[in-house]
Amino acid sequence: MKKLLFICCTLFLFAQCSPEKEDPFLIQKDKVGKLMKTHKVSDLETLFQADSLIRDTTRLNMGGNRKIEVFEKGGAHLLTLTPSQDTTRTIESVWIRDPRYKTPEGIGLEATYGEIQKAYEIRKVVSSLNNVLVLLKDHPMYFTISREELPGALKYSGTPVEALQIPDEARVKYLMVGWE
Repeated sequence: MKKLLFICCTLFLFAQCSPEKEDPFLIQKDKVGKLMKTHKVSDLETLFQADSLIRDTTRLNMGGNRKIEVFEKGGAHLLTLTPSQDTTRTIESVWIRDPRYKTPEGIGLEATYGEIQKAYEIRKVVSSLNNVLVLLKDHPMYFTISREELPGALKYSGTPVEALQIPDEARVKYLMVGWE
């Protein structure tokens, strides 16, 4: 009986101490999946060795800001990465392409504006001709919502949009993380 109790306690302790499997689709302030804010462009081959990296060689040859596309084996477009132009060569911004990427609060590409408001404090709303950009306070993540999601005249006018004018059911068009 003592041996059985010892074995059960030992198994319980190992289960408690074993590291949890990291979520490969978790968005955090300094991390998107397995990509960290501090990773350099030279780290990408190793970091995404099970995936495919596509580099924009046309822009590379022209000296422009080249994008790096990350595709999962099997074809799913995961991320679009924009490298910084400074000497550190880290990732400046991450465009989330796959709806499996979510924050601990469950916010991702399939979120609504109402869900974003409940989970985060909105810092600023920036209007453009076709979209509205929603910036968060204390988080590098930001969202684009199409003007098509807005009510009435706000859809078709280029007038500035206030946070209160965006309906709760408005869906996210783009999700980005900007590391400066």
